[in-house]
Amino acid sequence: MGKGPLFAAVFGLLSMKIRREARRHGARYRFLFMHPSGADLAHLAALVDAGELKPVTDRVFPFEQIADGFAYLEQGRAKGKVVVEM
Repeated sequence: MGKGPLFAAVFGLLSMKIRREARRHGARYRFLFMHPSGADLAHLAALVDAGELKPVTDRVFPFEQIADGFAYLEQGRAKGKVVVEM
C-alpha cells in the first residue's frame, strides 16, 4: 500500500483473527482500500446492467425498519448486501 511498515503492522494485527479463519478454510483475506471514482462506478453499473456482474442481496428492509436492518448487520451473518428501501 506504500504507507510504511507501521501501517502494515497495525492492519496485520487488526486482521490476524480473520486471516487465520480464512486460512483454515483454504482462503486468503486482505484489506482493500478504494478511492471513490465516478468512472469506476459507471463501469460497474454497466456490468450489472449487462448481467455480467450480479450483486448478492442478503435482505431488504423497509425504511421504517432501519433499526432492524442495522441490528441484522451487527450480527455479522449477512451473506451479501443489506438494503434499506425508501
